[in-house]
Amino acid sequence: MASGVPLSDGQRALIRESWRRLSGSPVQHGRVLFSRLFELDPDLLPLFQYNCKQFASPQECLSAPEFLDHIRKVMLVIDAAVSHLENLSCLEEYLCNLGKKHHAAGVKVESFSTVGESLLYMLEKCLGTAFSPDVREAWSKLYGAVVRAMCRGWQSLPQPD
Repeated sequence: MASGVPLSDGQRALIRESWRRLSGSPVQHGRVLFSRLFELDPDLLPLFQYNCKQFASPQECLSAPEFLDHIRKVMLVIDAAVSHLENLSCLEEYLCNLGKKHHAAGVKVESFSTVGESLLYMLEKCLGTAFSPDVREAWSKLYGAVVRAMCRGWQSLPQPD
């Protein structure tokens, strides 16, 4: 995976250690991430509907069993990235296909920057003082690599004439 500037050994260690601290409560931490996402961009809420049900509020969405499943999946993707820090390229095809699925669901590439802000917010809130500038930089680099791979899913779609 072409990830721009590669992660250093120290950055990989910071990512692993910070993720280890959060791994016991993925849904709880994922709810923090998505609460922040809906706070930053309420227009994203309509993208999350299940069985044609539109959620009236972020709180309703965040407590729906179907959405909690989505949170689990998002946290598993993050976990996969953390587990493959030395070889992110092995996730390339998976992340590209994930990008295609997000495109089909109506997600705009621009929304990934808001998701990134929400991820960093969650890390900061959940890690407290352990969330240092170095941890922020390491996670930003990792998230950037994941997003670049997902965006290739957009680029591989047929373009309308």
